[in-house]
Amino acid sequence: MKNLKVTIIQPDIIWENPEANLEKYSKMLEVLEDTDLIILPEMFTTGFSMKPEILKENMNGRAVNWMKKMAGKNDAAVLGSLIIEENDSMYNRALFVFPDGNMETYDKRHLYTMGQETEHYSPGKFKTIVEYRGWKICPLICYDLRFPVWARNTEDYDLLVYMANWPSPRHHVWKNLLVARAIENQCYCVGVNRTGSDGAGLNYLGGSACVSPKGFADFMNESESAQTFEISYEDLHKFRKSFPLLNDRDRFNVL
Repeated sequence: MKNLKVTIIQPDIIWENPEANLEKYSKMLEVLEDTDLIILPEMFTTGFSMKPEILKENMNGRAVNWMKKMAGKNDAAVLGSLIIEENDSMYNRALFVFPDGNMETYDKRHLYTMGQETEHYSPGKFKTIVEYRGWKICPLICYDLRFPVWARNTEDYDLLVYMANWPSPRHHVWKNLLVARAIENQCYCVGVNRTGSDGAGLNYLGGSACVSPKGFADFMNESESAQTFEISYEDLHKFRKSFPLLNDRDRFNVL
């Protein structure tokens, strides 16, 4: 199985301005070299906004179609979360868009109560495991990181991804939990965060990362940037075979 090249886009998101953000990302993606998967942060067109009635789009919206265009242009999947309205409900929804334009989705399960997210959005009910270029990928969103039962690797996925707007006062939590999730699930874990500040007065330190199954982490700094990491399917499965801790995992159902 081939290695997977994963590109993290760590932006200073322009507050509640989808048009300007899409223009920014288009320029950032123009200079990308060969990659397999491009990952953007949570609510990448707006920032972590509680104005879904104004900023929403549907599954044929501008940002969704932009993701399809970028996926085809780069021959790479594009993953990121958007404010999506469907069936009269609002979702913080991750879209995994394949190069051919097909897509799979995941709706954020754990809504951030302290940020009033529960007052504006509906929670997801199901995990999504995406199969892409021989890899099994589990996309989750921000606050989900604090809930290890939800992330538990019962599906034998290879890569766990968190898209986030994780603010600076809890930056140390971000860094520690990403490493913990990689170790306990014996998988690669990629965390994609934003940088800069938002219209709600929150600051962000970036710190996007790629963590190995053994817990070794490469953290980005706080500047707006794109960085590509290459992860090895062979190394992952050799490690699982030599140290098969997942064979002893607990079995349970999440309600």
